[in-house]
Amino acid sequence: MHRWATKAMVDGTNGHNRRSRGSPDDHDQTGVFRRGASGTPDEIERLYRPRRSEEHSAGGDAGATRRMPPAGDDRPPRRPAPDRGRGRVYDGSGRKRRERELRRRRRRRILVFLLVVLLLLPGLFYLWADSRLERVEALQDYEGRPDSQPGTTYLIVGSDSRDGLTEEDQQDLATGFAEGKRTDTIMVLYVPRSGTPTIISVPRDSYVNIPGIGENKINAAFAEDLGGGPSLLAQSFEQASGVHIDHYVEIGMGGFVDIVDAVGGVELCPEEPMEDPKAGLDIEAGCQEMDGGTALGYVRTRATPRADLDRIERQREFFSALVDKSTSAGTLANPFRSVPLVTKGTETFEVDEGDRLHHLVRMGLAMRADPATTAVPVGATPTLGGVGSVVLWDEARSEEMFQAMREGEEIPESAMEE
Repeated sequence: MHRWATKAMVDGTNGHNRRSRGSPDDHDQTGVFRRGASGTPDEIERLYRPRRSEEHSAGGDAGATRRMPPAGDDRPPRRPAPDRGRGRVYDGSGRKRRERELRRRRRRRILVFLLVVLLLLPGLFYLWADSRLERVEALQDYEGRPDSQPGTTYLIVGSDSRDGLTEEDQQDLATGFAEGKRTDTIMVLYVPRSGTPTIISVPRDSYVNIPGIGENKINAAFAEDLGGGPSLLAQSFEQASGVHIDHYVEIGMGGFVDIVDAVGGVELCPEEPMEDPKAGLDIEAGCQEMDGGTALGYVRTRATPRADLDRIERQREFFSALVDKSTSAGTLANPFRSVPLVTKGTETFEVDEGDRLHHLVRMGLAMRADPATTAVPVGATPTLGGVGSVVLWDEARSEEMFQAMREGEEIPESAMEE
């Protein structure tokens, strides 16, 4: 038999004899460990067999085994508990937490409400202001009307309408008491596809063909007593120039005064003293702040050597000053200026049925962009029987101007009128 089998039999016999002699039970005995060929303890035996010193300390108990030290012996010392006397106090009911959550929800609701108001208020204000504009059927389609063109054009009319003025106002402003309305100012704001906008004054005495009336001053196309109005005026200019009009804006005398007063007056600079009882005007030379009534007299007077032509220059000066003042940061940021400007402006402007408030805003921005100012080139100013003194356009230069407008290009310097 092999050596390991013989050893097993001997060990078995010895084990039986030890049990039969009343030796300790198996769980009290030292475990049997493997030994190497040299008979020395292997690694496992060295790790787990009790040391001699431990056997003696245990009272000679050969069955005692080596035990690992308690795990808690090597733990780091615990930090002292925080002093909760000065921190949060928990009553166990959750009341504080619910109160905090309620405050948080209330703040969220307030913020959402304010956000909705901030988003809706400008839109509501815009709709309200847009609804205040008075609309007229000014730009009608007709046979032979010029097609839409690349640039944008605004026909701007200042009428002598006394609507909204009391008899006392008419006397104070020296407007007279005439019924109906006629044009005091005719201008075209032209915005090319790219480049500098241009404000073009159209002389009221321009001699053109008026549908249904015949050749006459263009002012006659607006006269109500002759059957005229905004639509006939726009058509007369379109046919005389070949330029398509996109937007129509009209303001009467009362609205003129209200808007100037709403922005706190405008600064104008007459080169000479001016006095005209018919226009209620008496001013010195030099730059000065004019209120609505004074500014109205300044742009209406004909008491100068060139009469209507001088008035055209003053009207362009006035509109530039008004736009600068009404679109300045000081006016827009001041609710005592901006709100009256919107309320007065929207209730006094008349626009075409297809125009909206944003078209007026774009017009104002274009007029603020330092536009060029000119007039339809004048060729002659003869006096004709039955009509009186009229203005004849310079055919070559006016056609050069209108051709540029029809093509959406900037108006060339050679077509500009001094």
